[in-house]
Amino acid sequence: MKTLKELLALIIIITFASCEDIVDVEVQEGPKRLVVEASLDWEKGTTGNVQTIKLSESTPFFDTNTISAVTGANVVVTNLTNNETFDFADQGNGEYRTTTFNPVLGQSYSLRIEYNGEIYTATETMTGVTNITDVFQAREEGFDTDALEVHVVFTDPIEEGNNYLFKFQRDGDLLPDLEVGEDEFVNGNELDWWYEIEENEEENITPFAPGDIVIIEMYGISGAYYDYMKILTAQLGGVGLFETTPVAVKGNCINETNPENYAFGYFRLTEFVRTSYTFVED
Repeated sequence: MKTLKELLALIIIITFASCEDIVDVEVQEGPKRLVVEASLDWEKGTTGNVQTIKLSESTPFFDTNTISAVTGANVVVTNLTNNETFDFADQGNGEYRTTTFNPVLGQSYSLRIEYNGEIYTATETMTGVTNITDVFQAREEGFDTDALEVHVVFTDPIEEGNNYLFKFQRDGDLLPDLEVGEDEFVNGNELDWWYEIEENEEENITPFAPGDIVIIEMYGISGAYYDYMKILTAQLGGVGLFETTPVAVKGNCINETNPENYAFGYFRLTEFVRTSYTFVED
């Protein structure tokens, strides 16, 4: 029996020792692709004339510290209704800017990017948004009934097919949380959209507390962009629009010259409203 026990102990030791071997796994790097951050967002009540498009190249999956800005591209947006064009000037840091953009709700615009001898295009419609009518705090609707949540109240337009992007960012937090919604089952009704922060001790994330300020933005978005963001926010856990993702998510930018060399990112045109809320003792 003693011999059997010694033999079993030896097998266990060998097994665990073999688990300590370091195995290097090569991760195949995909081709570098153009990343397009073309969010032409028009805050309600402003002219919306100043707009910026950001271009970069994708980085390897495990490289989280490098941003490869793209310069030397030619970027033009055109209103397809009246053929008015807007040239986005190269700022030398991956940003392309115009100060003459003219946003018109319901009209379609095209994006054209010439870069490295290839032409990328996209088309999208400027989508409007309704007003926020009330913001308040509560505790009863969230996943944690003891945690504070913020509520955003608005009335969905009677027209079918309204889609929304919500951005919530607590003052002092590095990144916002993004959520998307649609009106498939609530068309034309008053809506109450709530948001809370769940506690995570490992990542040092704390729920809302009295005195916290949260910045709220609500965007009207197209159905196609809603579908895109629903996939993207699910992969990213609701934060960080253009962090590296485990699975490539294609946007609406098409490479007309070489379709296989498609771009990441999206060309969107949205109207949005912004507000803030300060939590109080309840």
